[in-house]
Amino acid sequence: MDDDFRENSVQKFLDLVKKTRRGKFKVYIGMSAGVGKTYRMLQEAHSLLRNGINIQIGYIETHNRSETHSLLEGIPLIPRRKIFYKGKQLEEMDVAAILNRHPEVVIVDELAHTNVEGSKNQKRWQDVVDLLEAGISVISAVNIQHMESLNEDAQKITGILITERIPDNILSMADEIVNIDLTADELIDRLKEGKIYDSSKINLALKNFFQADKILQLRELALKEVAHYVERKINAEIPKQIKLRPERFLACISSNHDIAKTVIRKTARLASYYRSPWLVLYVQRSAENSDRIKLDKQRHLINNMKLATELGAEVIRVKSDHITRTIMQIAEEKEITTICIGKPHLNIWQVMLRTAIFNQLLQKIAATDTDLVILS
Repeated sequence: MDDDFRENSVQKFLDLVKKTRRGKFKVYIGMSAGVGKTYRMLQEAHSLLRNGINIQIGYIETHNRSETHSLLEGIPLIPRRKIFYKGKQLEEMDVAAILNRHPEVVIVDELAHTNVEGSKNQKRWQDVVDLLEAGISVISAVNIQHMESLNEDAQKITGILITERIPDNILSMADEIVNIDLTADELIDRLKEGKIYDSSKINLALKNFFQADKILQLRELALKEVAHYVERKINAEIPKQIKLRPERFLACISSNHDIAKTVIRKTARLASYYRSPWLVLYVQRSAENSDRIKLDKQRHLINNMKLATELGAEVIRVKSDHITRTIMQIAEEKEITTICIGKPHLNIWQVMLRTAIFNQLLQKIAATDTDLVILS
């Protein structure tokens, strides 16, 4: 037992040491080729050089774009490794040379690239992991459609099969992710001006990939991914008691069909306005057990829950006779910022005076930072 404990303790300390020695990882992400990821990486390289940082280029692909190519001047370049494969001379990033030079920071373009057969690693992202573990910081770039979990969505949007992919956990390793964002019109203008492809390819690109609806959908994927990254970073690094709480709505419904439907629809609109997640809670009292409630009410309740799901809510059903306690418990567990309830049939002041549940809810909410919205 003592040996096992000692071994675990040593391993934890080794993991901590490795983590502190690990290089920093920055990723530029974009919705498509031509948004300016490589250009921004090279701009950053010049800024770091001016500030005395030893940054070198491990691999860059300018695609002969004149604006981007001109930025190569003045940045130390580590020569690529030449490989003969199937009778052709190919070039790959020379990982061994980068490790030998050991710059503070290295630029590694095209993160999703597949290495030539016979390389140490099959994928370039694996090369990047090796560099990070050696204590070298890496600045890299990737398009959103190369992410494993988004690959099928991107294929449906573009109609193009993307074979080069990176696992999602590679982005979760990043210390910083920067989204290079352009509108669809800006990107199409860049294409027409010859800033992405040469003139012989422009018309074909406009008919296929570079269409406004496709670009808009890819842009949405990229923005969502970066937003998720920021949310994960906030949750991991900022103490819960000091971070701003994102809006989360809780719609509380009963078996009253009409009021429940109103609460669901209006809460859905509120959540849509704030671009926030929302939940629907039905607290089933003993008096509303399936053997005590009329069939038509059961059917309406099921339909309302189905409606909530279709509108994007997470539906929670809890059996309890302690309604207020259950509402507040769910609100705390789910980090709810706003509780939405239906307007009672009675005059609101009568309800306040006579309804114990409502009184209790007001008292509980008064002691928290939660808002209460009564929907008419």
